[in-house]
Amino acid sequence: MTTTLVLPDPITDEIISGARNPLECAGVLLARRVVTGDAVRLLGRSLHWVELSAYAEQSAWHLKIRSEGYVGALGRAEADAAIPIWFHTHPGETGVPLPSHHDEQVDRDIADLFQLRSGSGFYGTLIASPRGSGFAFSGALQHETDGMSLIDRVWSVGERWRLIQKISASAPVSDAIFDRNVRAFGPAIQSVLGDLRIAIVGAGGTGSAVAEQLVRLGVRHLFLVDNDVLSASNVTRVYGSTLRDVGRPKVDVLRDHLRAIAPDLVCETIQGMATLKPVAKSLCASDVVFGCTDDNAGRLVLSRLSTYFLTPVIDLGVLLSSDSSGTLSGIDARVTILAPGSACLVCRNRIDMARASAELKTPEERQRLADEGYAPALGQVEPAVVAFTTAVAAAAVNELLDRLIGYGPPERPNETLLRLHEREISTNRALPRDAHYCHAAQAKWGVGDEEPFLGQLWPAE
Repeated sequence: MTTTLVLPDPITDEIISGARNPLECAGVLLARRVVTGDAVRLLGRSLHWVELSAYAEQSAWHLKIRSEGYVGALGRAEADAAIPIWFHTHPGETGVPLPSHHDEQVDRDIADLFQLRSGSGFYGTLIASPRGSGFAFSGALQHETDGMSLIDRVWSVGERWRLIQKISASAPVSDAIFDRNVRAFGPAIQSVLGDLRIAIVGAGGTGSAVAEQLVRLGVRHLFLVDNDVLSASNVTRVYGSTLRDVGRPKVDVLRDHLRAIAPDLVCETIQGMATLKPVAKSLCASDVVFGCTDDNAGRLVLSRLSTYFLTPVIDLGVLLSSDSSGTLSGIDARVTILAPGSACLVCRNRIDMARASAELKTPEERQRLADEGYAPALGQVEPAVVAFTTAVAAAAVNELLDRLIGYGPPERPNETLLRLHEREISTNRALPRDAHYCHAAQAKWGVGDEEPFLGQLWPAE
């Protein structure tokens, strides 16, 4: 079982700052624990530093802290239904973030108190040392009855996305087939691509183009979600499909194609809709989600998932416009990045709430309301062309690479608009609305698996 600590930028920045302090320093990191399949995710909620007055001893290689330095944070953990993680630093670029004999004794001394006072039954540890612009770490999670497990990776999300393996992890060896990639962005990023868990919601024209590019880049863990079967008209856009595949689930067609490219690919599939709670819950184990669905209700789910589970979502779509004579007049596409600190799709007015509400109803209810004029008619077939769906897919994959590598401007836009008919590209940057769920002040960042799930109502399964 892989354990990932997910941190929003503000907490990551605090850890980096603390690690650079020439003196050891400490605090209590609060995190919500979510288990999905064989994945455990610890969603960072807040970091509470030990006050200077609580240090009995503090040097570059030693700490001694009085209990008032951390007991208050344990009460906050209980109030927030969070796990307390005892965090401290081992300073210096050559510092080794592994527990010393003294650290192990401290763990034995305070574990029971942390488990009891937080009401969680858990005691976590995290040790960090500075490494360039980031940090190296080791960590563990101990339950009062179920033993201990290591924290395997830290996934930091916000402006930049950084995946950090535990310090004891084996150094990866890049496959020769990725030589051109490594020449472009180095072996470290190639290793990150191979370890990322990426979900794609929608296996049609945009989703299949995203999937193929990701696999050819070296992504080896994919999760595909789509409810539809392949139709004859899909074959002109869905990568890997042929007329022989008509009638098969799109996720199966795409999975088989991707495995032919990369036999070592781990590819899970669900033939279902993200608007059903079990399907939405299955997305919670992903590091990144590409939203390639064309329904508003699905986008609403992914928008909330990004905030509640600290999961970056890259949402994309393309719209073709024609005049009355059938002449193509507009090719408009959008790639929107959803991550802690950026505006959600609702704040951006990118979701038609009336259509989303109608899409969440049963087909019978939807038709009745449409007939009565209370809901928009749904299910119209929109025009689509492979050249344009592929173009927006490439723009979306570029956003993933930029946030991992950092080749773009430091003040990254969180939306790209493509007007292909005018050969024009523009970007913008939007922040959350005050009092909206995606705003940090609402304390929904990393809230995890609360009920109602994602803070919304769900249709009957």
